[in-house]
Amino acid sequence: MIKSPAEIELMAESGRLLASVFTYLDERPLEGMSTLQVNNLVESFIVDELRARPASKGQYGYGFVLNSSRNEVVCHGVPSADEVLKDGDIVNLDITLEKNGFIADSSKTYLIGNVGPQARRLVKTTYDALWKGIRVVRPGASLGDIGHAIEQHAKKAGYSVVREYCGHGIGREMHEAPQVLHFGKRGTGLTLKEGMTFTIEPMINQGGRAVFEQDDGWTVVTADGKLSAQFEHTVAVTKDGVRVLTLRPDEARAGAG
Repeated sequence: MIKSPAEIELMAESGRLLASVFTYLDERPLEGMSTLQVNNLVESFIVDELRARPASKGQYGYGFVLNSSRNEVVCHGVPSADEVLKDGDIVNLDITLEKNGFIADSSKTYLIGNVGPQARRLVKTTYDALWKGIRVVRPGASLGDIGHAIEQHAKKAGYSVVREYCGHGIGREMHEAPQVLHFGKRGTGLTLKEGMTFTIEPMINQGGRAVFEQDDGWTVVTADGKLSAQFEHTVAVTKDGVRVLTLRPDEARAGAG
C-alpha cells in the first residue's frame, strides 16, 4: 500500500504520460466519431507514440483500452462502432496506462458540441467535487473526509452520488487497497499516510443515485435515465499534502488544486 519515493516517481511518469493522452484527445474533433474510433486513436497513441501499455486492455477479460460512458451511462461503457458522439452529448473517457511496471488511472468528461446548461452544470459540479475530495488529502486525514467533501458538494447542487463504485489503491496493480468511497462521514475510515497512492473518481447523477448494470456485463446506467458525469485522478499522499500524479497541463496552467 505504501510506495517509496522512487516508486512514486515512476507512478508520476505514468501519470504524466496518461495526462498527455487527454491533451491529445482535447485536440481531436470528437463530434461525429464513434466511441470505437476514439478507443482506437487512444490505443495507437499510447502504444506507438508513448511506448506504453494500455492497462485496461485484457484486464478482467475487457477488450478495449478505455471506457466510454455517454450521457446516462455512469461508468464502464464499452466502445462501439455504432455509438457516435453527437452534438449535445457528454461522454466520460476513462483511460489507464502502465509504464515501467506502474499504472496510472484517470478520466475526464467531455462536452460534445453545444451542450445544454443543465448538463454543463452537472459536469462542472462533478469536476469541482473531485477537487473538493483531492484538497482534503494529507497525512492524518481519513478516507471519510474525502467522501464527505465530495458528497456534500454534490448534494448542495441537488445531485446524488453513486455508491456502488468507488476509487481504489493503485500501483503495480490496477486495483489495490484501499477502497475510496465518494460519500461518508468526517473522521471515519482509514487514516491517510505519506506514500499512499489511490484514485478519486466520483460519479455524480443528475437524478437519483440508483444504477443498474446492463446485459453486456459492463455498462452501468442510471436507473432513471438521467445524466451522469465523472472525473478521476490518481493521487499520492505527500509529507504535507497531496500530489496529483495525473494532473493535466491545462489544469496546471489554471492552478487547479
